[in-house]
Amino acid sequence: MAIRYLKIAFAALISLMCLIYAAQNITNLNACYQAFAYVLGGADHTIYPDSIFPAIQSPILIWLALGVVVSLELIAGIFTAMGTWQMWRSRKASAVEFNGAKSTALLGCGIGIVVWMGLFGVFGGAAFQMWQTEIGGNSLGDAFHFFVACALVFIIVNHSDG
Repeated sequence: MAIRYLKIAFAALISLMCLIYAAQNITNLNACYQAFAYVLGGADHTIYPDSIFPAIQSPILIWLALGVVVSLELIAGIFTAMGTWQMWRSRKASAVEFNGAKSTALLGCGIGIVVWMGLFGVFGGAAFQMWQTEIGGNSLGDAFHFFVACALVFIIVNHSDG
């Protein structure tokens, strides 16, 4: 039974992480936009000055990218919260019922993985080479931590209860 409570707690923490980061991005929207514009614009890329992906200067595209990231952070947090609640309601149920209650929390963790590994790691890191600057490198490093947290919780929560 204690393992179920830990799974519920881990999912709740991922939900809070996603929601808090989304809220921080919304609260600091102008600074968030400036960071996105800096990375997507390829500013200060001296190590690999050329890229196979063109720099993005269009405010509309920058706002779109920022909107996608923040929206997915919110969605990940909401799904993980809903899944946490479903797991909590099933905490005393059979293993089959508890395992079935995990799917929404797993979906939330999976969306978090898409955000922080997919959008930041693949697109930000590989495509837009954000690792070349202090601002981009710090964001990429933090994104890795968030990806790992989501992935570990996904693995732990997904482990079948016997």
